[in-house]
Amino acid sequence: MFHKTILDNGIRILTQKLPAVYSAAVGFWVENGSRHETNAQNGISHFVEHMLFKGTGRRNALDIAKEIDSVGGVLNAFTSQEYCCYYAKVAGHKLPVALDLLSDILLNSVFDLDDIEKERRVILQEIHMVEDTPDELVHDLFCQTLWPDHPLGQPILGTSDSVTSLDREALLSFLSEKYCGRNILVCAAGDVDHDQVVAAIAGAFARLPFGQQKIISAPRSIRHTVNIHKKDLEQVHICLGSRSVPQGHPDRYACQLLNTILGGSMSSRLFQTLREQRGMAYSVFSYLNSYSDTGALVVYAGTSPEDAPHACGIILKELHRIKECPVSSDELTSAKEQIKGQFLLSLESAENHMTRLAKNELYFQRLMPIEEILDRVDQVSGDDVHRLANIIFQDEFLTLQMVGRLDEKDFPLLDLTLG
Repeated sequence: MFHKTILDNGIRILTQKLPAVYSAAVGFWVENGSRHETNAQNGISHFVEHMLFKGTGRRNALDIAKEIDSVGGVLNAFTSQEYCCYYAKVAGHKLPVALDLLSDILLNSVFDLDDIEKERRVILQEIHMVEDTPDELVHDLFCQTLWPDHPLGQPILGTSDSVTSLDREALLSFLSEKYCGRNILVCAAGDVDHDQVVAAIAGAFARLPFGQQKIISAPRSIRHTVNIHKKDLEQVHICLGSRSVPQGHPDRYACQLLNTILGGSMSSRLFQTLREQRGMAYSVFSYLNSYSDTGALVVYAGTSPEDAPHACGIILKELHRIKECPVSSDELTSAKEQIKGQFLLSLESAENHMTRLAKNELYFQRLMPIEEILDRVDQVSGDDVHRLANIIFQDEFLTLQMVGRLDEKDFPLLDLTLG
């Protein structure tokens, strides 16, 4: 059973009671991420996320860890481009412990100067780790190439320079401005009682102000771009993509099917062509980056420097083929069953229910019934997928990012076309 309450200060509380579930998952979602940052403060959302686990007036960092461990629970957080989430999973009867703990870290973290410097070093090591992991780095660089001079192109972790420049005053000012009532959702699913959650949040957050409306800028139109990041590696890591639809677009289900058919599984066209038939890549897949006002469909492959130009050519041929030839009814049906099956399996988890509550509220302002989602997938036709492919895959929107031992003279950059 689904319930929603909005407090006077704008905090939205959403819960879903799940039958025969003994656990409870709760998340405090803050509508603020890396796209809401300036260039100078890039990485501040992620830095604040780290600092909220370093201690409050009531608990130090060890106390926080011990308290969640003492109830056999899990406590963690993550930052994305459009939101931060602080979440816990505990046995249902221990939910008050999780609510008190999460409320305390969001409201009462002390931001000790020594802890700030320690965590700064941790984050800098995290940045270096990504730089040393090319199959992660290429995705960050692809976003920078796709959305240059826009916050969506900035790395979530920030850069070494931006993280080094952030001081305690900047962190506290950011926390005060962004962590306000209108930006916070509290979502809980599983063995939960809605009135209990509302009472706990209303009491803890009574003094939190409503806050100011956040302002975001839309990214500019995507343009045909090629970028090579030279690095002495055994493989060349390739991200080739184009514009796609935002989260709330009517074509989002057709876009999910298009992605599934292209590279969403081991039976997909790109996996079968690049790996199974030619043995040119161990890892090859496609994915969707969907935000509130834009999106991208991206193909990734890791291959040898010698095979990289050929691999790009094969990817382009597959994009061209799906534009020219409508998918068969069997392939479309298989993709639909894959999407619906994965969605239904995800509902076995209280955490996934909690996440679904939050994302439905963030992007649709309502909880979409399961039956509606399944029906919308079933309603997509082959013509819908074909039409969308012709909208998305156009030469003027293609973006290519590569990382590895590859010189421009070895790669026919001007041939980045769909024919």
